[in-house]
Amino acid sequence: MEENKELINNIITKETVDAPIQHLNNPVTDIKPIVKKYLSPVQSVTTAGNKFFFADGDAKVEIRVVSDEIIRVRLAPHGVFLDDFSYAVPVVDQKVTTFKFEELQDHYAISTNTVTCKVKKDDFHISFTDNLNHKVMSEDATPMHWEENIEFGGYYVYATKKCGAEENFYGLGDKSGNMNLRGRHFQNWNTDAYSFGWDQDPLYRTIPFYVGVNEQAAYGIFFDNTFRSYFDFGREDNSKTSFWADGGELQYYYIHGPHMMDVVKRYQTLTGTHPMPPKWALGYHQCRWSYYPEKKVKEIADGFRSRNIPCDAIYLDIDYMDGYRCFTWNKSHFPDPKRMIKELANDGFKTVVMIDPGIKVDDNYWVFKEGKENNYFCRRSDDYFMEGHVWPGRCQFPDFTNPTVREWWGNLYKELVDIGVAGVWNDMNEPAVFGSGTFPNDVRHNYDGYRGSHRKAHNVYGMQMVRSTYDGLKKLMRNKRPFTITRAGYSGMQRYGCVWTGDNVATWEHLKIGNIQCQRMSVSGVPFCGTDIGGFSGEPDPELFTRWIQLGTFSPFMRAHSAGDTAEREPWSFGEPYTSINRTYIELRYRLLPYLYSVFWEHHRYGFPILRPLVMLEQENISNGYRQDEFTFGDKILVCPVLEQGAASRMVYLPKGKWYNFWTHEILTGESEHSIATPLDHMPLFVRAGSVIPEYPVMQYVGEKDVDEVLLNVYFSEYEVNSFLFEDHGDTFAYEQDIYSEKKFSVKGTQYALTIEQTRSGLYTPNYELYNYNIVGLPFNVNKITVDDIEITDYALDELNCLRFKSNKNFTTIKIYN
Repeated sequence: MEENKELINNIITKETVDAPIQHLNNPVTDIKPIVKKYLSPVQSVTTAGNKFFFADGDAKVEIRVVSDEIIRVRLAPHGVFLDDFSYAVPVVDQKVTTFKFEELQDHYAISTNTVTCKVKKDDFHISFTDNLNHKVMSEDATPMHWEENIEFGGYYVYATKKCGAEENFYGLGDKSGNMNLRGRHFQNWNTDAYSFGWDQDPLYRTIPFYVGVNEQAAYGIFFDNTFRSYFDFGREDNSKTSFWADGGELQYYYIHGPHMMDVVKRYQTLTGTHPMPPKWALGYHQCRWSYYPEKKVKEIADGFRSRNIPCDAIYLDIDYMDGYRCFTWNKSHFPDPKRMIKELANDGFKTVVMIDPGIKVDDNYWVFKEGKENNYFCRRSDDYFMEGHVWPGRCQFPDFTNPTVREWWGNLYKELVDIGVAGVWNDMNEPAVFGSGTFPNDVRHNYDGYRGSHRKAHNVYGMQMVRSTYDGLKKLMRNKRPFTITRAGYSGMQRYGCVWTGDNVATWEHLKIGNIQCQRMSVSGVPFCGTDIGGFSGEPDPELFTRWIQLGTFSPFMRAHSAGDTAEREPWSFGEPYTSINRTYIELRYRLLPYLYSVFWEHHRYGFPILRPLVMLEQENISNGYRQDEFTFGDKILVCPVLEQGAASRMVYLPKGKWYNFWTHEILTGESEHSIATPLDHMPLFVRAGSVIPEYPVMQYVGEKDVDEVLLNVYFSEYEVNSFLFEDHGDTFAYEQDIYSEKKFSVKGTQYALTIEQTRSGLYTPNYELYNYNIVGLPFNVNKITVDDIEITDYALDELNCLRFKSNKNFTTIKIYN
């Protein structure tokens, strides 16, 4: 026994924490040694275009130049690579302008215009160096290594990098806790994490991408491996960071910076950006588990309209179904869903319904019958169908990694679309199963023809479900943009749907968790994210709910949601003064809709994250610490939510530059802290000097009113600043054929004049004729205004000493003189 104990201790090393433990299922007497193998010195090199292959005699490493700033590394332990397929990266090769290969005395070098990848001959260490300043951005601490997986075949694969003394890490998507990942250990395995807590791991989604920042320079690592994976950011050894997986290839992308923004944008050239959502999806949404019967749904709708609280969508959770059978209706609760949905639509409400993956085993249920007859459901290794219990009881589950199944599933939405359903919410798709948690490891998946067990497909199951939903709706809606939500997903999921942070709790701690989670998701390539406002479980007091509404106003996805065993929590549920405050902030959301929509365009077209944490704005100050509770929405509006109960004030840090208090127009200097009063009706907001913030009139729902003119809030600056206004049809894909209007405003002032220039692109012409200008912070008295050299005489100052005038929307240059 002592010999076997020693063997077990040898198996469980620091680099195989969690992963190898499953090898110990057999009796101790049956344990066989697991040999960890490392790359040995390089013996041969071959090249093929932008691919370079290095071999140590048995193992082989492929280094592929993807672009000037992105290089991919793959390891084949015995020289045979798996098929090159990824759900995350649709197209590997991007634009490579120049690259070269050199053999030097002690290493090989593969260089682009921007970065050099070096492979050391004697120990096979791989490093990446910035060509501009010759700074080593990332380098191996040990050679890549692997262990044979005795139980399943394949390998456990490992990479270990050096970790700088002051290096910090960000990203990984769906993680709770502090923004900085340094000193922590994480696992990626999509999990139904009901009422999760601070630092609980894993959660619902897998995004194996992180950004390292060392000595003010940033780089990224995307470990494209769908198996259960792990990351250690200097926890076990503060001089090393490691990532590894329970199977699959050791395949990762090095993504060059040197700024965090560069890294995130380049990551999204690999995995994609979110398509433009229908504009109504950016409005306020109301949800509960569940609103039923029809009378209750109508009561909620009337509650919004009678109180003049804007709302665009009402959700139907699983109780709208017949016995929780997907694609059916409970006719006792909803006798005529088509009529109900039309009546809601006539009052400005979109209807969003939930669809889960579990299909009830019932030969009289048409969905189950079709799936069974066509062999669309997942099977186990012994060829029996995978079965598990979820809401309908005994269920089978479609294999969404099969393209034929995805097409079938997408077409199942036809009846829902025909009766007017506007959006679909995919839940329980980790996949979650009562009792067992998820599918057994031996469940088989088609994996788009590349076959694999559930160990390989688990983390992409939810992503492929929402992909099927999105593609199906896109076809059925005939050029209308689908609106889809998914609880689970993998890198690249943003191409198919938005997300929320899952089943949170009505506590102040969860308000803080959700704030950081949404920022982290945004810099991890998943921008359209929100929380269950007010908390899914538990009971918020009126103050907590109101502060959550305020934060939710600046979440890309704004939805209140709660469990059925909690008190109702609509914006009016707590009475006055809370109803009025909540109304004011929801109205603010609708006023700022053209700004929010334009920021979404900047993400979709140019890859910018929507929410930007302060560390992204000032990574050069990272060693001094930073406030992780503040963020900008786009790059113009700084949001400083109130996250402490009873807070009468809070300290606010303003990034470098000058910032205007959104409410008072007071101008403050950045790179400093300020104490700001925070009565219940006040959440600190600041606008970057030089910004142009467009506003629409308040509407009860998107499209309620024709826009006669757009208010442009122009904030004076002595430094030139550019702002965007994006407009299009709001619900079609015509923008892909340049049927849009993108206007760029350039603002620059002096002590004696202010110049506003506008350039335009795109083929769309908005219906309104006028801009109504609100010029904030002019340091001089106005004596003359010209629009395209024509003088404007009809102007005035308002109560906040702001300059107000109007002009045609198609101006080129405005000049305001002392």
